[in-house]
Amino acid sequence: MDPESEGPAVITVTPLQQMFASCTGAILTSLMVTPFDVVKIRLQAQNNPFPKGKCFLYSNGLMDHLCVCEEEGNKAWYKKPGHFQGTLDAFLKIIRNEGIKSLWSGLPPTLVMAVPATVIYFTCYDQLTALLRSKLGENESRIPIVAGIVARLGAVTVISPLELIRTKMQSKKFSYEELHRFVSKKVSEDGWISLWRGWAPTILRDVPFSAMYWYNYEVLKKWLCAKSGLYEPTFMINFTSGALSGSFAAVVTLPFDVVKTQKQTQLWIYESQKISMPLQMSTWTIMKNIVAKNGFSGLFTGLIPRLIKIAPACAVMISTYEFGKSFFQKQNAQRQRY
Repeated sequence: MDPESEGPAVITVTPLQQMFASCTGAILTSLMVTPFDVVKIRLQAQNNPFPKGKCFLYSNGLMDHLCVCEEEGNKAWYKKPGHFQGTLDAFLKIIRNEGIKSLWSGLPPTLVMAVPATVIYFTCYDQLTALLRSKLGENESRIPIVAGIVARLGAVTVISPLELIRTKMQSKKFSYEELHRFVSKKVSEDGWISLWRGWAPTILRDVPFSAMYWYNYEVLKKWLCAKSGLYEPTFMINFTSGALSGSFAAVVTLPFDVVKTQKQTQLWIYESQKISMPLQMSTWTIMKNIVAKNGFSGLFTGLIPRLIKIAPACAVMISTYEFGKSFFQKQNAQRQRY
């Protein structure tokens, strides 16, 4: 039997090949969505006063980062831009005041974190999906939900300590010895758990997003294949399924994205100014404060740039990833023939 005509349960792509395909997708997606996410985060955080030379939350669509600006007088990638009236206004003001390059601010350190996170996430999802299908059968609808949740939990948990280290390295030049002393001091003062600060709000947003995204993606992909009379999805089917499922998940989880932005920026401000953090910093408390100050619509601040970012980001990431797997699958099939 021709290996390419076998059912989808047969794994013909190795984990290493899956990692390479996801790495390529992560790089392309980061380059494309960074400007939209810079605008989204600026809109969400513009009401939080950033102290001179402090920090700014930044994300590339695949994971979030807390970035440190240099002191005023040096070349910092974040400059306080004033009040934005909306998405287009933010784009124009950022370009006019800071130059078009600022729309890709913080891209190199972001790639350093985003690529391994994406590789872990997508490779774990595919491996878990294959394992669950071998145990529960091909048509079990809960498999994408379970695999998506576990894969995202794993990726966020592994990357969180590295994020703390990367943030510290951005603040100024550190030797490896100084970095080791910083981590050792952090652990001795606050325990190992301190390396996972920000894990909970990240999980609250990313895990539901992952579960909804993968479930809807698999359902849409099967439906579009059936409508087109195809056994295997095409590039455009993967692209469309990724865009639609990502958009839906983005809208539902946006309130947690807004809360995470405010929570991480506030935490950094309290630490940098050596102010005691308030006892009530829970997700629900921040949500209530946002609603009280800005109304229910405040929980959906940045919706338009988030959708503009998420839809193409999910579409490009998943279609590039599936294309890479398809390429390796064909290469493996040819090797098996000869």
